[in-house]
Amino acid sequence: MKLLKTHPFLSLVNSYVIDSPSPSNISYLWNYGSLLGIVLVIQIATGVTLAMHYVPHVDLAFISVEHIMRDVNYGWMIRYLHANGAAFFFIFIYIHMAKGLYYGSYKAPRVMLWSIGVIIFLLLIITGFLGYVLPYGQMSFWGATVITNLMSAIPWIGNDFVEFLWGGFSVGNPTLNRFFSLHYLLPFILAALVIMHLIALHEHGSNNPLGITSNVDRIRFHPYYSFKDLVGVFVFFLIFAYFVFFNPNFFGESDNYIPANPLVTPISIVPEFYLLPFYAILRSIPHKLLGVIGMVAAILILLATPFLDTSRIRSMQFRPIMKFFFWLFVANFLILGWIGANHPESPLVEIGQVSTIFYFSYFLVILPVVGIIENTLFDLGTKTNK
Repeated sequence: MKLLKTHPFLSLVNSYVIDSPSPSNISYLWNYGSLLGIVLVIQIATGVTLAMHYVPHVDLAFISVEHIMRDVNYGWMIRYLHANGAAFFFIFIYIHMAKGLYYGSYKAPRVMLWSIGVIIFLLLIITGFLGYVLPYGQMSFWGATVITNLMSAIPWIGNDFVEFLWGGFSVGNPTLNRFFSLHYLLPFILAALVIMHLIALHEHGSNNPLGITSNVDRIRFHPYYSFKDLVGVFVFFLIFAYFVFFNPNFFGESDNYIPANPLVTPISIVPEFYLLPFYAILRSIPHKLLGVIGMVAAILILLATPFLDTSRIRSMQFRPIMKFFFWLFVANFLILGWIGANHPESPLVEIGQVSTIFYFSYFLVILPVVGIIENTLFDLGTKTNK
């Protein structure tokens, strides 16, 4: 035990994993941080293995994926681990961020922690999109064409920028090479950002459901929360194993098992399910440039959340008005996902536009206004009691 505290490297491990003081009342919702770390390790390990057999060439990419599935020893399992791991990565990060929004984990002194988390989320979206293109099926090709074409909305340099991304005048071999290189590189940058996220977390410690300081009531991370995390890990692996071994294509798109054909457009071009809400926001704004700005702003607005929330109370456990609006926001986000998965036709277009307005109103109007109302009611109550 003495070595754990004196060794230069082991003392860091001890500080973060064993002796780290944690609030005594955090729930299983705090397990998703460790689960995200495990999924990241799975993604990097399986991704590096897949890269040993994948060929980033328009004529060979689809065939190389089929080769991995059929000829490489346990290649089918490695690919399904990677594909389903990406889906679980996004599911867990959405729950992790929703927990942060509900319990006010973005407020000072954890603004840096939250900001790094939002950057990780943005980088994860880019990494997921790049990976989606690599199998070079129908949906991969047309998804890449549609999403990269959005850059043409940028004034003056848009078309040149799209050609730069493509490496030519359409999605082709240079595009696939670039996407593969970036998809391989970005997870390692993600890992570095995760380490920064942990350093920022260690500085002030975890938030807790009550939203108050826990400096007077903390316990060691090990064995109390390390074993609690293990329960979550075992449950995750059970569910994950079901999808990998029994329902591996549940999160996938059937059109992606058709080789990419630039001459045949799929009936419906949609991104993966975890990007559907932002795709719905893009489609809900008729103007192309404003739609792209709206889609990007829907993510970047999370960076402004610590400064938009005016309430003195951190956790929504004690904010009934804000709790109501939070669950409306969650329902609205799911509605946006449903809109994004369907054809843009009436009345879905109108519902999508209303949902988009509510999405931005939550951050720009509801969060600051409800905070001011709560503070005013609190001050009036204090004066009355006096």
